[in-house]
Amino acid sequence: MLCTALHRHSIFCIVPPHVLREISKNGSAQQRDAALHTLAADATQRALRVAVGRGRPGGGGSPPAPEGKKQRTVGNAGNIQTMPGEVARREGDGPTGDVAVDEAYDGLGATWDFFWDAYGRNSIDDEGMPLDATVHYGSRYNNAFWNGQRMVFGDGDGEIFQRFTIALDIIGHELAHGVTQDEAGLVYMFQAGALNESMSDVFGSLVKQKLLGQTADQGDWLIGAGLFTDKIQGAALRSMKEPGSAYDDSLLGKDPQPGHMDDYVDTWQDNGGVHINSGIPNRAFYLIATEIGGYAWDKAGRIWYETLRDARLRTNTKFQRFAELTVDVAGRLYGAGGSEQEAVRGGWSQVGIEVKNK
Repeated sequence: MLCTALHRHSIFCIVPPHVLREISKNGSAQQRDAALHTLAADATQRALRVAVGRGRPGGGGSPPAPEGKKQRTVGNAGNIQTMPGEVARREGDGPTGDVAVDEAYDGLGATWDFFWDAYGRNSIDDEGMPLDATVHYGSRYNNAFWNGQRMVFGDGDGEIFQRFTIALDIIGHELAHGVTQDEAGLVYMFQAGALNESMSDVFGSLVKQKLLGQTADQGDWLIGAGLFTDKIQGAALRSMKEPGSAYDDSLLGKDPQPGHMDDYVDTWQDNGGVHINSGIPNRAFYLIATEIGGYAWDKAGRIWYETLRDARLRTNTKFQRFAELTVDVAGRLYGAGGSEQEAVRGGWSQVGIEVKNK
């Protein structure tokens, strides 16, 4: 998720600012301190991103890997806010015994495998971009982010959040921001920004489901399951199946995501509600994937991936136009009037977006 109100020079963080602000109001002195330090660190990274500018994702100057080959490097920041950190594990190295290092390494690999095996995509940029990560970033840093070149993971505060490498779908989510950045550059404002977030939730969930060998009806459709400690009343950061149900806690508040256009949140905060209204396309994808059945990455995921790559997808695309494109792509891939196309049309209808027959 985006850590900033700027939409063209962005870092993408999994914990949205409104959650950290709730903690800064409702938490203990130590919890408030961790939340405020996280917000400050995110703002610094945002400023750095503005300084270097925005463009296609890049591997920090490393040469691309040979086609069909991973190239991973995980650095250890030693609980200092520094990057890349001391190299802890390179491609082909065995496990280190450091849980965060090894989870990051495995998560980068699982995400690379997903895009290569499912869609023939050669890393984030489809040109062999190396996958780099930094773990143990900062002290009690309550976030993880993609900065256009690498993944960065905090260890959490141990009271609200556990280590941010713990959930594979978080890693898949953040790296998928790079895919969206490369293919479509969806502006991180209002509905286009919510689509950007939703794309990452979709592919993050599919990375996890593919690794576990789950069909659409077997997946939990949760983003960030396991991230909260047992002190928090919540299953995850978000639920694609039932937006608005992921958490309800005195410290964090209640999950604000809607699952239908009737409940769409009109706001200028949060870049126009990008972290909130992404629940609507999230639920549409869940409904479509479970209606089609089987492995969600096979057909439903393919439709979303090809729509992301479609030249008709503009940087400021809204929900209605995106829905129309997915219906069109489904017909092109699997036949006009076929069950897949009707499943896509029906899923959007159930969240209040109608796509008429042409």
